[in-house]
Amino acid sequence: MVNYLTELLPSARDYASLKSHWHRDVLAGVTVGIVALPLALAFGITTGAGAQSGLITAIYAGFVAAIFGGSNYQVSGPTGAMTVVLVPIVSKYGVASLAPLGLLAGLIVMLMGISHLGGLINKVPWAVMEGFTLGIAIVIALQQLPSTLASKNVSGANTIATSWRTIKFAISAGVHWTSLAIVVLTLAVKFIYPHIAVQLHLKIHIPASFVAIFIASCVVGIFGIQSPLIGVLPRSLHMNSSLSASHIGIYALLVGGIQIALLASTESLLSARVADQMAHIHDPDHAYQPNRELFGQGLATIASSLVGGMPATGAIARTSVNIRSHAQSRLSAITHALFLLLVVLLLNPVISHIPTAALAAVLIGTSYRIAKPSNLKELLRTTKLDAITLLVTAAMVVIIGLIWAIALGTALYFVAKLLINQRSI
Repeated sequence: MVNYLTELLPSARDYASLKSHWHRDVLAGVTVGIVALPLALAFGITTGAGAQSGLITAIYAGFVAAIFGGSNYQVSGPTGAMTVVLVPIVSKYGVASLAPLGLLAGLIVMLMGISHLGGLINKVPWAVMEGFTLGIAIVIALQQLPSTLASKNVSGANTIATSWRTIKFAISAGVHWTSLAIVVLTLAVKFIYPHIAVQLHLKIHIPASFVAIFIASCVVGIFGIQSPLIGVLPRSLHMNSSLSASHIGIYALLVGGIQIALLASTESLLSARVADQMAHIHDPDHAYQPNRELFGQGLATIASSLVGGMPATGAIARTSVNIRSHAQSRLSAITHALFLLLVVLLLNPVISHIPTAALAAVLIGTSYRIAKPSNLKELLRTTKLDAITLLVTAAMVVIIGLIWAIALGTALYFVAKLLINQRSI
């Protein structure tokens, strides 16, 4: 029983390479922190909880998951997939619902880890996971319409219907061409800057999103362009959060908590699995521990939700940046959280001048990266079963939601595979 529980807890092995690689981990952590900053702000705003909530999530959840999680490379925080689930919930029940939902979801994820359910992720077909990822990318892009058009948020659970109503409202109120111009400028810098950096042989790596937001903010400030800004954020590391302040009902709480838990566990395990592949980890002794990962992610979500943050998951984009920055241990993920903490304490006045349209553009660019068009073309050229499963799963993510999409996509894949096998006999 003791061994059963201790495998879920931190150990000295987590930092075995610290003495020889700590400087690489610190540099990698700072790099990831620079990448995570605009994403944390943007995901917080998109969810409806606010930019400060996004930062709180990245700091608390990122720190706790780095220590208690089961991967040496995983970076956790607010993610686009989680906003897909949270946006309709916050729209209907308010920001106060995030605390009880996060607490319940975190407990469920921790119980999944204690019950050794982490291996279930390996049962999900890869075509389903790729379709899941593509669907998330589409929804993230559509969620940026209010900030892109400088329009009010239109409530609704269905992404397509909500997006259409947002466009209609923005047109009737008058198109905000300034915000659209900021989005175009930010996207142009985000995609052009890496090529310029290569041609100039820049030795210092500065993330394209950071450069794009910096230039867009300077243009808005220098020319006095009227556009919605983030505004001043409190320097506190917590927001008022009460489990009893929400008016969400028991049924909605249970359904929402289960949805968040399933998504948090699925995305975190997928990200950790991809991280090991990127880092070329094939030794079971060094590979991620799925049950400990669930336990740590559940604990991270609880910690974040109790101080005014949001439910968190492992973040594939930030984790991949961590590995490409030559991280060797979880010290890099810890450093990323501490870096964001310093940003909140020292750079608050700078953050307040960032246009929300620039953050929306960063997430649109991120959704493009998530969709991976070049890889998508290759995947669609594989078997018809994989291609159909991918497209159907992506469509269901957009139309009916993430969890149902995974369940129905997996069922479709195995039923179709069974029928194919029977015909070939």
